[in-house]
Amino acid sequence: MDEILIEATSASLGGLVSSTALFPLEIIKTKMQAMDGGKKKGQKKGQKGGDEEGGDEDEEGCDSEPTAMGVANDIYASNGVLGFYKGVHYSSLQSMMEKGLYFIAYTGLKSVWKGITGTDEIGTFSNLGLGCAAEWCQIPFTIPLDVLTTAIATDTQNRGAYAIMSTLLATKGISGMYNGVEAYIVLCLKPSIQYTVFERVKTIVLASRGTGEDTLGAAEAFVLGMIARLVATIVVFPYTRAKVMIQAGKGAAGVTIPDMLAEIYKDKGMKGIFQGIGPELTRGVMSAALMMMVKEKIHGGVKTFIKGQPR
Repeated sequence: MDEILIEATSASLGGLVSSTALFPLEIIKTKMQAMDGGKKKGQKKGQKGGDEEGGDEDEEGCDSEPTAMGVANDIYASNGVLGFYKGVHYSSLQSMMEKGLYFIAYTGLKSVWKGITGTDEIGTFSNLGLGCAAEWCQIPFTIPLDVLTTAIATDTQNRGAYAIMSTLLATKGISGMYNGVEAYIVLCLKPSIQYTVFERVKTIVLASRGTGEDTLGAAEAFVLGMIARLVATIVVFPYTRAKVMIQAGKGAAGVTIPDMLAEIYKDKGMKGIFQGIGPELTRGVMSAALMMMVKEKIHGGVKTFIKGQPR
C-alpha cells in the first residue's frame, strides 16, 4: 500500500508541475486540433459544396492553414497573456487526478499480476495490457474535466467555466460531459506505450550501472520521458484530433470517431488528420519529460515522508 501511495503522490505532483508550466502550449494545440479541417479555401459556414448557400466566412476556415504562431497571435490579440492560461486550474486538476489515479491502478494491478504469476518479471505485452486497464480506471473521473477544459479553450464567447458546463449539461445532459469517450478505446494505449517504453529503457539504464539504484538522474529521466512520449503521441494522434473536434462541437450530432476521421481525411487528407501535431508533440513531449523528471526527483522525498526511512 505504501508503494502505491508513493507512486501516486509522486506522479500527481509531477503532473501538476508539468501541466501548469506548459499550459500555454496546451491552449494552442487544442485550438489547432479543434479547427475544422473540412473547410476548403473560400468556403463559407454551412457549405458542403460550391452550390449551397452559406453564412459568414468561417473564422476557423482554411483560407490558410492554421499555424501555432498564428493561433498564439490570435489568443494574445483577444485576451492578452491571460488568454494562454484560460482554464489552467481545471487542466492542472485533471492532470493531477489522471496521473495519480493511473499510478494507483497501475501499481496495484502490477502487484496483483506478480501475485498471480509468482514472478516479478512483466513482459512487454502484459505491461501494455496492465497500462490499458489502469487508464480505464481513471477515465470515468477525468473525462468530464477533459471535456470542460477543451470547451473552455475553444470557447469564442469568453464565458466562464460554470456557464460553459451549464450549457453542456442543458443541451446534452451528463452524456455531454463524456463526449469523445469512444476515442479512449485507442487513446488508452498512449500512457501504456509511454510508460512501458520509459520503464523498459529505465531498467536497462539502471542495470547497466550495477549500483542497485532505483531512480534516474534528472537529465536521464527528462530525455527518456521525451522519447517515450514521442513514440506514444505519434501512434495515437489521429484519435486525439478526432476527440478534440467532437468535444469542441464540430460535426453532426452523434458523430463517431471513425466518422470524424473519415470526414477530415476526405477533405484534407493525412495533413488534416495530423493537423496540430507540432504543438501536441512539443507540449506532450516536454510535459512527459518534465513530469517524469519531477516524479523521479521527488520520489525519494515522498518515500521518506510516507515510510519514515531514507532512500
